[in-house]
Amino acid sequence: MYAKPQLASLLRLSARNNGAQAICRRCPYGSPRLFSTSRIRRQESSDNNPTVESATAAPAPLKAADGIPITVRELLLTKNDIQDKAAVKGWIQTIRKQKGVCFATVTDGSTAQTVQVVMTPEQGGPLTIGAAAKITGSWQESPVKKGQQKELVATDVKLLAESDPGTYPLQKKSHTFEYLRTIPHLRLRSSTSRSILQLRSTALSQISNYFATNSFTQVQPPILTSSDCEGAGEVFAVTASDRKPFFTDPVYLTVSSQLHLEAMALAMSKVWCMSPTFRAEKSDTARHLNEFYMLEAEMAFVENGVEEVMAVVEGVVKSIVQGLVNNEVLKKDLLVRRNDDVGLLEPEQLEKRWDGIINMPWRRVTYTQAIEALKIAVKRGEEFKAGVLARDPKYKGTIEIPWDQGAEFKFPVEWGMNLQSEHEKYLASLVGNGAPVFVTDYPKHLKPFYMLPNVNDKDEEGRETVACFDLLLPQVGEIVGGSMREHRYEMLEGEMKRRGMSEESIKQLGWYLELRKWGCAPLGGFGIGFDRLLAYLAGVENIRETVAFPRWFDRCLC
Repeated sequence: MYAKPQLASLLRLSARNNGAQAICRRCPYGSPRLFSTSRIRRQESSDNNPTVESATAAPAPLKAADGIPITVRELLLTKNDIQDKAAVKGWIQTIRKQKGVCFATVTDGSTAQTVQVVMTPEQGGPLTIGAAAKITGSWQESPVKKGQQKELVATDVKLLAESDPGTYPLQKKSHTFEYLRTIPHLRLRSSTSRSILQLRSTALSQISNYFATNSFTQVQPPILTSSDCEGAGEVFAVTASDRKPFFTDPVYLTVSSQLHLEAMALAMSKVWCMSPTFRAEKSDTARHLNEFYMLEAEMAFVENGVEEVMAVVEGVVKSIVQGLVNNEVLKKDLLVRRNDDVGLLEPEQLEKRWDGIINMPWRRVTYTQAIEALKIAVKRGEEFKAGVLARDPKYKGTIEIPWDQGAEFKFPVEWGMNLQSEHEKYLASLVGNGAPVFVTDYPKHLKPFYMLPNVNDKDEEGRETVACFDLLLPQVGEIVGGSMREHRYEMLEGEMKRRGMSEESIKQLGWYLELRKWGCAPLGGFGIGFDRLLAYLAGVENIRETVAFPRWFDRCLC
């Protein structure tokens, strides 16, 4: 699943595959040698995970620097009653031409909101929807308080670039997300896309501030990797366009930066990255992309196990949401319904999501507790008005299943099974009550070879579990995966062999094993599906809406 970094590696590329091609810098002139990628199937999956504190200072209203034109966002934040001379540059979003006056709304992308402009018919004559213009005028109170409190009364209008209204695809009417995905190069001009891109930018800033405050070092792990770790899903392998050997070993597009981050953590103690990730999966669902971004972090010297790692996950996610809530312009952008908002969550429900993350406690339940809760839910009825689980010594509290909260699942519930999306959503809604939920201590056989077995290795029934967690969000399911890493050389090597990994695969990962030979302090880390998290925070159902140019099976437009 996307939220879990997975170990595997990736790609082969052939010219037939329509794969993206990267120019090889060996050829300064003439026809360059190109890399191509092809899909390689693998079978399993993997995870990644880091400590806590939150940098959530409210962003100060922006002020235009000397020589830099004021933005629409800055103009809307202007407190002066009247600003005699203001100028904005932007695109005409709507225009109404009447006999004695012309009204237009202008946007420049700094916010999804627009500035209303009042012009003479002569000034507005050449303007059409989509045209670029510079408008200078007086910023003053609007005599009609229906829409914006203020408006720009134009004194000068300069057309900078024309737009043919007969062919421009984005008209005033509503557009579905499905239609907008067919024109990704123009979809970015829709109000919803603009607000999500601004959310993305704000989130990145908050993440950077949080990690800097908590003494993490930002690093840049490689995109090309020779570590094709068995059991990590389908991968893309990279080859040169002439099919001749380019690298000594097979090379892949990364499916996770975890392995390289571990090496960096053993040099820098605490590291993080935001990197593109590639999975050659043919999934055509609202939750999957073939190219997406992962926020990953690794820490050395983790003494308190997964609790310490989960604290960092909670801290960074809360920091992102706090930054959103503190940014009044962005908050309004995401909450105000617009004419291209077909398919967005209602504003009240969206605010409830944000509140659940910031202000409600994040519960921890073990995998075993979760399975028992799901079993009780299946046996719904009046005799299960209050199904209560036995107390777990590690996490105090019980899980109660009210009699009217039973459920039917497509996939049968048994200990040792992978939790499906339907199970995760149920647990997040019932156990979390609107807040995120951590599920910990999964069966060993469900998780990758690098995860650290729990201290007692087996539960009370003799079943092996590992020190790991998934974070579940209501209505979405799993979005983060993390664990403690096996830091002992002999144990890690033995587990790789027990998993049936080939000698060649173990040899490929020789460098990863070798990290355990010298000063390998206890390691823990996690990976967050960044695009999935943004979809949840923006209230969109499909992850494709959060990415400027989404790539999914059979689709790589632009």
